[in-house]
Amino acid sequence: MFTGGADGNGHLPRPRRPRRGGLGGGTGGMGSPHGQGSSAVQPYPAAPPCTDYDMAYFKAYSHISVHEEMLKDHVRTSTYRNAIMHHQDLIAGKVVLDVGCGTGVLSIFCAFAGATRVYAVDASDIAIQAMEIVRENELSDKVVVLHGRIEDVIIEEKVDVIISEWMGYMLLYESMLGSVIFARDKWLKPGGVILPSHASLYMAPITNSQRYQDSVFFWRDVYGIKMSSMMPLAKQCAFMEPSVETISGENVLTWPTVVSQVDCYTIQAQELETITAAFKFTSMLQVRQKSKKQANPSLDGNTQNASPSSKKKKPDVSIVLSTAPEDAPTHWQQTLLYLFEPIELKKDQNIEGSVTISQSQQHARFLNICLKYFTGDQWYVKESVMR
Repeated sequence: MFTGGADGNGHLPRPRRPRRGGLGGGTGGMGSPHGQGSSAVQPYPAAPPCTDYDMAYFKAYSHISVHEEMLKDHVRTSTYRNAIMHHQDLIAGKVVLDVGCGTGVLSIFCAFAGATRVYAVDASDIAIQAMEIVRENELSDKVVVLHGRIEDVIIEEKVDVIISEWMGYMLLYESMLGSVIFARDKWLKPGGVILPSHASLYMAPITNSQRYQDSVFFWRDVYGIKMSSMMPLAKQCAFMEPSVETISGENVLTWPTVVSQVDCYTIQAQELETITAAFKFTSMLQVRQKSKKQANPSLDGNTQNASPSSKKKKPDVSIVLSTAPEDAPTHWQQTLLYLFEPIELKKDQNIEGSVTISQSQQHARFLNICLKYFTGDQWYVKESVMR
């Protein structure tokens, strides 16, 4: 398991790569060379239409701040580099395809690892800068930068390795994994390698009373003026949509549960349209007057770790990129879904229900999240859209 928004009407991006960053909290691995190979069949899959949302998404990735944030994420970038160099024997002398190359850093790592040729593909205008970076590093004879969607570019040979940093917030936000699947089915040789190979999305209930205090209770008394009438609006504004924040392991109330596991060798695009998982948690702590959040995978009432982890396997060896709260922070942080009202929990109290994550009909890069949960003899439902 190893592991890429749009602004405009439905603001895909945040300050970072358009509101992306997947490794929300969990683990993944960097391509396992068990290489089940491409599932490609003739004819090749048809390229999906490029919508206005897609164009806004690509434009957002043209901004240097997005790439600066990703490159400065030492956990992310060094883990990819380590995985590439650790599996140098699978890359040296091979043809590599980098899906969503950005500034080309992963393509250049692959060239350093001895790749014969690397196709670096990006639909954003950052590809123009990637061309200059490749020239600056005297790698133009090895790294070919293609400016266009992976679904539209022409590559006149099969590839041995596909590498991509496709994970978004809560692992699946931005739906970039579909482009990796397209590339796999069209260009990957049988027995080829995908990095990362697997990813896992986790969720767990958390507590964060300070966030509730700062966003809601603040309005009870503002410079001696009573503003409690603002509290309902404050809850809507602060907690309607998922929140991307960094929390610590101390915020987590239970062991996490797996919401989804991705095998990049076999997964099909239609499997990403709707993901549903049941859960049952038992609180290890007593919580009073605290807001319960949900994170990445099933957002709402939990804290989760969505992690597109990068993992590449050699016999008994995995390199994992984790975005779990207890691990070193990344730009993906954790994705939290706050409940509108705090829930008091007793130690050993059960929380059970289901979470459904589905691609929005409005725009496939947006995610609809529905959390249904039962605790304390009462059912609750929270719905949210990550856009």
